[in-house]
This record gives sequence, structure tokens and C-alpha cells, in this order.
Amino acid sequence: MFNASPASPSQPMADQHESIDLTSPPVDSSAAVGFSWFPAPPPPMYSCTLTPELVHKAREELQEKPEWRLRDVQALRDMILKEQPNLRTRLDDAFLLRFLRARKFDYDRAMQLLLNYHAGRKAWPEVFHDLKPSTVKHVLDLGFLTVLPQPDPSGRYILCLRPGKWKPNDYPFVDNVRALYLTLEKLIQPEETQVNGIVILADYTGVGMSQASNPGPFLAKKVVSILQDGFPIRIKAVNIINEPRIFKGIFAIIKPFLKEKMAERYVLHGSDLRSLHKNVPCSVLPEEYGGSAGQLDLCSWSRVLLGCEEEFIVEFCQPDPLEGVVLPDAMLFEGEARGQDDDSFRGLRSQLYYCY
Repeated sequence: MFNASPASPSQPMADQHESIDLTSPPVDSSAAVGFSWFPAPPPPMYSCTLTPELVHKAREELQEKPEWRLRDVQALRDMILKEQPNLRTRLDDAFLLRFLRARKFDYDRAMQLLLNYHAGRKAWPEVFHDLKPSTVKHVLDLGFLTVLPQPDPSGRYILCLRPGKWKPNDYPFVDNVRALYLTLEKLIQPEETQVNGIVILADYTGVGMSQASNPGPFLAKKVVSILQDGFPIRIKAVNIINEPRIFKGIFAIIKPFLKEKMAERYVLHGSDLRSLHKNVPCSVLPEEYGGSAGQLDLCSWSRVLLGCEEEFIVEFCQPDPLEGVVLPDAMLFEGEARGQDDDSFRGLRSQLYYCY
């Protein structure tokens, strides 16, 4: 069970919510030694860490008014306590701000996103059970994903995915999803990421039929649903490079689940690095992608995550946050028809073979 912390003045209703941890997980500052390239999370007692430029950007793009910020957080907190009193969720200012920023300070949409965030854990227990960095070290060592040390000129960190590094015989595909989720959880902690968003760079070198057909529409739908509707992060661009002919079939699996706005953010560059450099400057890219930022370093991000083991144990290795919670009918993942997905996959599988 979660232990309640003393209520702060901005949390007047917290004493009615004894099963909830009202504070952020403790952060071991020593774990960040040597990882200074990645920003630290906000302090337990919230104090804005945004620069004046980012405060202005948040006002213009996210409808965030500094003078109303804590009032908006309190409004969302009150909604949670009133509408979902049994929900075991963090209620601290820094945590709730992630959801408000991701939904441009629309209380109802932020509340729905928070419920989706927790519903995703219940719908996909094999991803979230015992979720901590040490359990995905093999994924990080393989080089399936990493985060580039330097953000782009817009302040967005670049998540680099290399699906061709994974083979179905290596380990279950769900382990890749676990590593991806932990990475997103770490990326979203700094306030600058909440405002700027992130960029994804996906290198499809080495992707063949075995990787393309393994997840299938059912898993693809879950991954897309979590990224679009179940996680408080802004994905501003998805750059695909070195995609093989088979990618047409892969994208055919993913696209039906993408919202129009997200689908428009996918940019396919092929092997044309000059095209990539128009979207992601050479100064932040490693040499492998025609950049000037040195060789691709897989160890730095791995150390960042592995150094936060205790933090993630507090965050994820706890009782089911939805136990005893009654969710609305139209929640994330509700009404999924696995049989229908499998039928559609058979048709897509033949399409993949044709492309390949």
C-alpha cells in the first residue's frame, strides 16, 4: 500500500485520500552523478524550473499561465479526489502538471489522459509487472533504443530506435515496449521536455520479415494507443530512415491506429541523410547518421536508466492503482476484438511478403 504524506496547503482534500502517495518518488541525487547531460526531475516541493523563454512558449502553445498554474493543478487534483476517490495515483504538483501540459490545460482531457495512463497498466500487465530498468538491461545492451545526449535546436530530446537490432529469438517483443516505456517515463520528468516534446528517430536498417510480422496489429494497436492517448508526452516528429520496401507493410499495420495529426508527423527519408538533416541538424546527430556529435553512444542512456532503479521501483512495483476503481465505458483498450485483429493481420502478412 502507498503511505499518505502530510498535506500541503495546496492539497486541502488529501486527508480524505489515505491510500495515495501525495509526493513524488524520492530521487537519489547521487544516481545522477556522471549523467549531467540529462536534466534532473523537479524538486519534491514544486518550483518552476522553466526558463523565461520556455514560460513564454508554454503560454503560447499550451495555454499555460504562470499566475494560474497551481490553481489549475489544484482543480485537476480536486477532480481526481471527487470523481475517482479510490484511484491510487500521485497527486503532487509536478506529476499532475505533466497531464495538464500534454492536454493544453483542458481539465477534462487531462483527467481522461490520467485515467488512460493507469488503464494502460491494467490492460497490459506483462509490460508493467515488476517494471524497472534492471529487467530491460538486455534491451539496452542490444542497442534497440537510446536517447541522444544533445537536444535539437528546439530543445527536444531525440529518442533513437533501432528495431533491426532485435531478433524474435533474442527475447519477447514486449521487453522492447518495457524499455521504451521506462525511457519515456524518464524523458518526461524535466519540465522542458513537457513543454518542448520529443523527436523520434527510427533507423530500420536490418529490419526483415521476422521483425515486421512479430508484433502484429494487436500489439501495434496497444503501443500506439499508449503513446497517443495514454502517456503525457508530446511527440513532435517521427523521422524514419533506411526503411526497406517491407516498411510499406509495417506502416499499413500502424497507420489505421494513428490520429491524423500524428500520421502527418511521420517523415520517411529512406537512405537520404540530407533529407534527415533538414529535420534534425548534423550538430546533434552521431557520425552514423552523418552528424558531428561523435559516435552513437549506447551506454550513456543505459546508465541514466539503471541509475534510477529505486525511483522506478517506487513508481511501478506497487499494488494495482485501479483496484476498486470504476472506469467510464469508453476507456482505452476497451472492446478490443483480438479475433478481428488476427483476421486483419493475415491479410497484412501476405502484403508484407509481397513487399519483401
